[in-house]
Amino acid sequence: MRDNPELADKPIAVGGSPERRGVVATCNYAARKFGIHSAMSSAVARKRCEDLIIVRPDMEKYRSASSKIHRIFERYTSLIEPLSLDEAYLDVTECSLFGGDAPAIAQAIRDAVRSEVGITISAGIAPNKFLAKIASDWNKPDGQFAVSQEEVEDFLTDLPVRKLHGVGKVTAEKMAKLGVESCGDLRMMELSELRKHFGSFGERLKQLSIGIDHRCVQTERIRKSVSVETTFPQDLPSLAACLAEIPDLMSKLSRRLERIHNDYRIHKQFIKIKFRDFTQTTVEMVSDSDDAENYCALCEEGFGRGNKPVRLLGVGVRIQPQSNPVSAETDADQLQLSLTGTIDLETT
Repeated sequence: MRDNPELADKPIAVGGSPERRGVVATCNYAARKFGIHSAMSSAVARKRCEDLIIVRPDMEKYRSASSKIHRIFERYTSLIEPLSLDEAYLDVTECSLFGGDAPAIAQAIRDAVRSEVGITISAGIAPNKFLAKIASDWNKPDGQFAVSQEEVEDFLTDLPVRKLHGVGKVTAEKMAKLGVESCGDLRMMELSELRKHFGSFGERLKQLSIGIDHRCVQTERIRKSVSVETTFPQDLPSLAACLAEIPDLMSKLSRRLERIHNDYRIHKQFIKIKFRDFTQTTVEMVSDSDDAENYCALCEEGFGRGNKPVRLLGVGVRIQPQSNPVSAETDADQLQLSLTGTIDLETT
């Protein structure tokens, strides 16, 4: 849209061709009005919107824009945690610009990105990462929303529990049966009751419902897995056909692993299979390498779970840092209370 203004008001998706089983990577707000979203097949997206314009991804362009945006972030703080090419957390506790006012800092960043990069971003400003993430979705696109420490309780009272990190469809349905629809409802439940129904996650739910999140902004992200996958133009009809694709997938995976082999070690292998009917399964095993025989064994087990043609096949590894140094920790309670603003910024 930035590079071709004629597309500005038209429904656009970035992804693969509908004729070649492409998948939507993302789409603009004009397309979202038709119910189109990421991970949807391009064919389904085109059915929902006949005028949908589908463009191929251009990763170099995205990386270039992301790099420019991050250089703007660095004018205000060195405490930046990238979540993806287009999203990051910023800890602006020590930023003295604009008198340390976090909403003013967020506005300045958004203005700079618009004028220098030519795209819009949204921001959520809050005392911690959890709240900043929620707030960043409040005024999209091209807006910002701030939650002060004094406003946290009121802000969360009516917030639907499905907005909480880690609460998916199944957990939300389980909560609904218990009469829990909002964070306010969640606060009313005893911790012992939450543990009974949700195990150790119950304690985390209780904390989030009152706005507690002790996670620091991490300037270095630790990877947990590396994988590659392919959606095939034609279904793979048999196990033998799936096994024949593994060497090519492994070759692509090896190239990715070469970039990080000095920093990480493998501790598991896994394979992902998506069948013709879009059901999928993942099989993994403990391993310290990307062994071909293991992938074949995992593929055989996974294929046997569905025993039907396969549309997508992926291989990957779970990884751990080569060393796990214990870093010096700041008192989490003091850190959270002293934050003038944690900003979550995301392109819109």
